[in-house]
Amino acid sequence: MTYRRSGAASVVLNVGGARYSLSRELLKDFPLRRVSRLHGCRSERDVLEVCDDYDRERNEYFFDRHSEAFGFILLYVRGHGKLRFAPRMCELSFYNEMIYWGLEGAHLEYCCQRRLDDRMSDTYTFYTAEEPGALGRDEARPGGAEVAPSRRWLERMRRTFEEPTSSLAAQILASVSVVFVIVSMVVLCASTLPDWRAAAADNRSLDDRSRYSAGPGREPSGIIEAICIGWFTAECIVRFIVSKNKCEFVKRPLNIIDLLAITPYYISVLMTVFTGENSQLQRAGVTLRVLRMMRIFWVIKLARHFIGLQTLGLTLKRCYREMVMLLVFICVAMAIFSALSQLLEHGLDLETSNKDFASIPAACWWVIISMTTVGYGDMYPITMPGRILGGVCVVSGIVLLALPITFIYHSFVQCYHELKFRSARYSRSLSAEFLN
Repeated sequence: MTYRRSGAASVVLNVGGARYSLSRELLKDFPLRRVSRLHGCRSERDVLEVCDDYDRERNEYFFDRHSEAFGFILLYVRGHGKLRFAPRMCELSFYNEMIYWGLEGAHLEYCCQRRLDDRMSDTYTFYTAEEPGALGRDEARPGGAEVAPSRRWLERMRRTFEEPTSSLAAQILASVSVVFVIVSMVVLCASTLPDWRAAAADNRSLDDRSRYSAGPGREPSGIIEAICIGWFTAECIVRFIVSKNKCEFVKRPLNIIDLLAITPYYISVLMTVFTGENSQLQRAGVTLRVLRMMRIFWVIKLARHFIGLQTLGLTLKRCYREMVMLLVFICVAMAIFSALSQLLEHGLDLETSNKDFASIPAACWWVIISMTTVGYGDMYPITMPGRILGGVCVVSGIVLLALPITFIYHSFVQCYHELKFRSARYSRSLSAEFLN
């Protein structure tokens, strides 16, 4: 049956008997994914895949869902408060409503997230039927039509490479990637040992080759490095091909790190080829060593597979204001204590002055290692006023560093629970795939 869109300026959503009127202009970009999908419907069949019933004459869409829960969700997406559980409603039922309308557990307040995590852990319940990825698959349907096999295959490939806990194949792929990262790090660390470099130099002299040691060659370390780079390059290319949004893929921090870790190898290969054995190789040597050491970024690739590193990155992202505040505290205290220490140790008595505190920048080093209670002992005050100032500096550093830590700690715990809950969603699907 042909679906004729009404010319009315507004539509009506009937959710469990409660009616809500929305303008058609807001329908396309509405924050709830299920509601916004109504704008792209081209047939009555498409409409019925989104809602339960449709009245063409009154331009009214019917949803057989919990009206009170939708009211809470609608207030939240319109910016009229924070999302909390509806009173006298089961946490799992409310979360099921959130999943239906296109929200995630991360939209809940922290206290409600803890309640939901505890309830799901107690009942061993994990929602996997309508994950955000599943909603994305539904949205990928043109006008609600059935998903083509190629699209279904691309979605499966995307989840395999992007979500290590989504399936058994993703687990195996993540394990292989971790092994390659560890092997590359071990080779990088071993290549800096004197015995390793001496053995490499002997091999080059025996083979009558004068290639720079940082450049890739036919040595075992060069072969292992080439294999690891080949794996990382293939993985990055496949993830780029199966990604939904190519621009968003390039902007992600972990993908940028992957690019920074892979690119130096190819640059070093090109530089070695073009410089050859002439005098330009000596000038290129420092650049090649720097490019080689950039492989240390491969360690950050482990963040794709370990919740701990993901928690650290998410915490730093959410607590950048607290981190800036901590940096400001340290800078202000460092400016004050460095000026006072330089005056007390060097500026008052030039005959018995402490040469380590000859300038304020030099005193800044002593202040920072004292405030952080590191105390290398390479410089220290020798006058009584300077020692008293040093004690005040240490105590002040402990207090100033402790003030923002509470906020950062609570954010870390919240991020850890969010990522742990997100990872637990795929447990049942993974177990079913393993049993099948």
